[in-house]
Amino acid sequence: MTDDFSNLFKSMMEQSAEMARRLNPALESFNPAAMETLFPTMSKDMMEMWFGKTFNRDGLDSRTRLLVTIAALTVLGAQGEPQLRMSIRHALEAGATQREIAEVIFQMSMFGGVPAMTKALEIARSVFDEKSGENT
Repeated sequence: MTDDFSNLFKSMMEQSAEMARRLNPALESFNPAAMETLFPTMSKDMMEMWFGKTFNRDGLDSRTRLLVTIAALTVLGAQGEPQLRMSIRHALEAGATQREIAEVIFQMSMFGGVPAMTKALEIARSVFDEKSGENT
């Protein structure tokens, strides 16, 4: 690995760990160094695009970032059900309301279609129901 790549990777891992901690305080003991083995050959340009310019503190707040993630997962046809469930849970924790999440999903019907919207809404409803069950 070159020094530039090593520095970029280190910065990306630190930013990712900080973002994870902000999204879920239980990730305080997260070991980002263990993830290095998953991406040993990721190109510098890809790393910069995904993490250097995307996950920065001067960018979007976590609530907005999670709403955007929910939108993207909805447009994909809600294929990533576990990822969508997790993003919805994290969005609620980050301060998004059930209504905001539903509106994002409704908006994506124009881009991903009604079946994708319907599936995403079903997933969201089940997460909302789980959350209300936790509070009782």
